[in-house]
Amino acid sequence: MSNKTVNRAADNIRLLSVAMVEQAKSGHPGGAMGGSDFINILYSEYLNYDPNDRTWVNRDRFFLDPGHMSPMLYAQLALTGAYTMEELSNFRQWGSPTPGHPEVDVERGVENTSGPLGQGHTMAVGAAITEKFLSHRFGNWMSHNIYTFISDGGIQEEISQGAGRIAGFLGLNNLVMFYDSNDIQLSTTTDVVTVEDTAKKYEAWGWAVMTIDGNNPDEIRKALDAATAETEKPFLIIGKTVMGKKALKADGSSFERMVSTHGQPLSAAGGCIKSTIMALGGKPDKPFSIFDDVAQYYAEVQAKKVAYVTAKKAEQAEWEKANPELAEKFAKFFSGKVPEIDFSAIEQKGGAATRAASATVLGVFADRVENMIVSSADLANSDKTDGFLKKTKAFEKGDFSGQFLQAGVSELTMAAIANGMALHGGVIAAVGTFFVFSDYMKPAIRLAALQQLPVKYVWTHDAFRVGEDGPTHQPVEQEAQIRLMEKLKNHDGENSMLVLRPADVQEATVAWEMALKNTSTPTALILSRQNIKDLPGSDYKKASQAKKGAYIVHKDAGVPDVVLLASGSEVSTLVDGAERLRAEKGLKVQIVSVISEGLFRNQDKAYQAEILPLNVPRFGLTAGLPVTLEGLVGANGTVFGLDHFGFSAHYEVLDNKFGFTGENVFNKVVELLAR
Repeated sequence: MSNKTVNRAADNIRLLSVAMVEQAKSGHPGGAMGGSDFINILYSEYLNYDPNDRTWVNRDRFFLDPGHMSPMLYAQLALTGAYTMEELSNFRQWGSPTPGHPEVDVERGVENTSGPLGQGHTMAVGAAITEKFLSHRFGNWMSHNIYTFISDGGIQEEISQGAGRIAGFLGLNNLVMFYDSNDIQLSTTTDVVTVEDTAKKYEAWGWAVMTIDGNNPDEIRKALDAATAETEKPFLIIGKTVMGKKALKADGSSFERMVSTHGQPLSAAGGCIKSTIMALGGKPDKPFSIFDDVAQYYAEVQAKKVAYVTAKKAEQAEWEKANPELAEKFAKFFSGKVPEIDFSAIEQKGGAATRAASATVLGVFADRVENMIVSSADLANSDKTDGFLKKTKAFEKGDFSGQFLQAGVSELTMAAIANGMALHGGVIAAVGTFFVFSDYMKPAIRLAALQQLPVKYVWTHDAFRVGEDGPTHQPVEQEAQIRLMEKLKNHDGENSMLVLRPADVQEATVAWEMALKNTSTPTALILSRQNIKDLPGSDYKKASQAKKGAYIVHKDAGVPDVVLLASGSEVSTLVDGAERLRAEKGLKVQIVSVISEGLFRNQDKAYQAEILPLNVPRFGLTAGLPVTLEGLVGANGTVFGLDHFGFSAHYEVLDNKFGFTGENVFNKVVELLAR
């Protein structure tokens, strides 16, 4: 195919991008106009996918990092038949499948939700790791490439350091990244904020790098040929592109390279939409159209894609015939189903920390869940994800036979990589660190919730009981923050996240069971560093009641005088306080463990009233902010929690200083009932 037709297709993408933003009266046309040449060559000549089934598991994947360049992606996908002209014309409108920043929609070819810069290409790293993991287990017949597109802003975001380091260290030669280097960002040119040598930076991380004219089809092909031939390293193509390429003023002069074209419609930025549309080969009165020669070109492209896919599926069929057991395993990996595990048979050491109980369960998973990948931010021996690591090994360059990713000290990167693993499919991703460092992960957690990805978060050292490490390591406000996600609904009307804080080792087993079986949203397990006394009568069967979010740990005969409720370590403190309330005041007490308020609120009203009887005073105990439990305690009760940061001391000293003792529970409940 001649470059004349190829360039016409790129101009068609520019035309549609400009028209979308102009119609919506908001958006980002400049970057889309500059990046059109690369994405056109990629999709027409290199990216392998099934036009008739975009969910085909063996497809190449394209991860867009700068979500503000969504017009470019939608326009490109429209050329492949994934979007109609009407859908493009409804860009950024209510109910449209073309939102301002892309939201994952694999059936239309959108592989990831993007917008917060830096996360899109980091998710691509996770997908590339997953491809290596699966290819090692099932063979080269299923090898495919992961392509990603990043902008100046994404390169600057701190997460790019972690993504670049890990991809280079692991030698992810299946990862190709195009850096749309137009030297312009939203409010400035890049030379106002940085003088770094991006090529040398990535080379230092172990990447192969090529710098090209990113608007020249022949140079783009040369770079992509080199990238797909690379056998040792991830490949960075630095494409020097033109912001607002082919944008014109009313007099026909160039309006390219203008900062103003980045974040507003071309007409509002000072360009001329009519002149630009005409220069691109379109009609000002009918800009939403695909040129006849471009439509013919892409019909030929699609036919080639179908032929490629047909051959690949035939190769897969031959492999399945020769390897029936592996074929069955492959299908299970991608089914989303989890292995059947007898959680009741998992033996836990009584009175242990819930992080240790988690390690025991992870040890079982290492034997039974063959497609689980666990990662830790340099804390495996403290967050106890080493319970999994001890039965497998960490990934190394050229060796993906293990099931563990040593992420190093990079919590946000690790979380975004896990999102990419989940988006790729075929694996179950779990990541671990201290709970206080969940703060570093929040942007990726939010995207996991938005994309409804079943990533598992293992957060240990769950309260001020971290002790001597002091307030920098003692989570106080974190549980209140993360439990807000249980109150936030996703687009399917589900709680956007499942947050579980088990009260003893048996609840920890049940929590992991719930996490493994939750395949529709992220799950957080908040686990203790210190040992916790077993709850009264604790065993797997009783702890299984936690699957409803809250249950009665102990109930005295008759109508209770007070309900005591908590999660995690504090439940056993309530048990101590309840003994004194019965012995010294003759009170009838009901103790409730609330592992998940969101899950509890999803139960029927009758069950909720059984657990938290109406008109009975309630006392809540939390090692975090009181607001964590205020919604459950209600107006006729009180919550004892923290209104300050922690201090450096042994956790038992802090318990006494802060009032987290059975004696103080007794005193506070007596005060409550006296009121």
